Amino acid sequence: MTKRIDFQTTPSHYRHWRVDYAGDVAHLFMDVDERGGLFEGYELKLNSYDLGVDIELADVVQRMRFEHPEVKVVVLQSGKDRVFCAGANIRMLGGATHAHKVNFCKFTNETRNTFEAAGRESGQFYICAVKGACAGGGYELAIACDHIILTDDGTSSVALPEVPLLAVLPGTGGLTRVTDKRKVRRDLADVFCSLEEGIKGKRASDWNLVDDVVPNSRFGETVAARAREFAGRSKRPADASGVVLTPLQRNFSENGSITYSTVEVELDRDKRVASITIHGPRDAAPASMAALQAEGAQAWILRAARELDDAILHLRNNEYETGVLVFRTKGDPALVAAHEKLVLDHADHWLANEITLYWKRVLKRLDLTSRSLVALIEPGSCFAGMLAEITFAADRSYMAEGDFEGDNRPVATLSLTPGNFGPYLMSNDLTRLQTRFLGAPPRVEEAKASLGKAIEAAEADALGLVTFIRDDVDWDDEVRIFIEERASFSPDAMTGMEANLRFPGPETMETRIFGRLTAWQNWIFQRPNAVGPEGALKRYGTGVRGSYDMKRV
Repeated sequence: MTKRIDFQTTPSHYRHWRVDYAGDVAHLFMDVDERGGLFEGYELKLNSYDLGVDIELADVVQRMRFEHPEVKVVVLQSGKDRVFCAGANIRMLGGATHAHKVNFCKFTNETRNTFEAAGRESGQFYICAVKGACAGGGYELAIACDHIILTDDGTSSVALPEVPLLAVLPGTGGLTRVTDKRKVRRDLADVFCSLEEGIKGKRASDWNLVDDVVPNSRFGETVAARAREFAGRSKRPADASGVVLTPLQRNFSENGSITYSTVEVELDRDKRVASITIHGPRDAAPASMAALQAEGAQAWILRAARELDDAILHLRNNEYETGVLVFRTKGDPALVAAHEKLVLDHADHWLANEITLYWKRVLKRLDLTSRSLVALIEPGSCFAGMLAEITFAADRSYMAEGDFEGDNRPVATLSLTPGNFGPYLMSNDLTRLQTRFLGAPPRVEEAKASLGKAIEAAEADALGLVTFIRDDVDWDDEVRIFIEERASFSPDAMTGMEANLRFPGPETMETRIFGRLTAWQNWIFQRPNAVGPEGALKRYGTGVRGSYDMKRV
């Protein structure tokens, strides 16, 4: 699997999904093209999916939130007879590299988190209407929805058969959602996750695996009734016009670097380092939400989020040996703060809310990226508001102190806004500053006292907002030595260390999902019982069961 994976698509290019819009309800049909796999060597039979199918789903969910503010309920259903979804394609998993499998699982779970949160955060609820076999990743699609309706036809069922069939775990949070979200009793969950054939009918409802079980004769009627109920809970505007997410402007160079309109990615594959520069806005913030909406996808605050999101996904999935991401910004921090202020001040406006939530998701994606993250706050930087969050997401931050000889750019500063104290919560449901000062909560209030100030290096250091400050004599050598050292460490050790250190404090369903993916599934995906020549993934479909090393580890 060596071709470049592109996370950008449009509805006109969908091969696996279609959407029918009917006022405040959208019907989302999963109708996977068997011959439409992202790579060669497998067919996507029985509505099974690979990363390409999920890239389209992520695009559907994103467009639903921005382009269709009138939609209050999305009904997710199969476009095929007798099968809902057979889950992740086993042939694909059996032939994929280890890195691709793990990143595939991470992206699919981030996508499910996006529509799982859509009802809670945006009033756009998802209902899953299940007819036919709903297995593995198919059931994980279902349990990420707000409500599951299963037809009682004697054959339709829900299942998580990965353990008995494939010697792996439900890779996108299935086990965690069964216990933490559905709150299925532990012993019953143990039975459920050990059955290849799954659970049908009333038993599925009794065990809380689904919300409604209804006869085929009343299935459509019940789905429509539930959609009306959920639509009644939503405060999304009925008459608002959406914002079309136009294609991103991107240019890929031969050496792997990428230029967007607001983001530059400079890749040094020999050093295993990517330098990501985010350019702040050049113009004043729009005067109103109407003016921002008129700019649409070209509005800086939305465009920058989309481009940064795409850059992160590209580096994650196409540049596996790039171990260090170095973040810089260029521009006027006051302009960044002004653009952010417009959307934060109009939090009750649907578009402002969606832009804020999108930045929240992009920053979470950064938190969950298995690369060493470094922020360099240099002269001329604009780390303010949501861009300042990048410095708090970083594993290390270096800030330039004072004037640099021969550099006429403004002295390096860091600017805090109300955005740093609430809107962009991490997976642990804390702000990055709360997470930073977990052992000293008063430090958060000390930082808050500097709201609106251009904080220079000495003060930023005293407030604990950066790791190190360095003057122009030491800057180049200190930064160079650190980055070279970091890139030389074992990637496995770095992934484990960073994942452990980034999420202190309370556990949530989300931190458990990603923590278990990083540790348990990452490990299981390398074990011969699953992926060895005689492992279950390799032997699936041959009629011969996997041969297991029975030692417990």
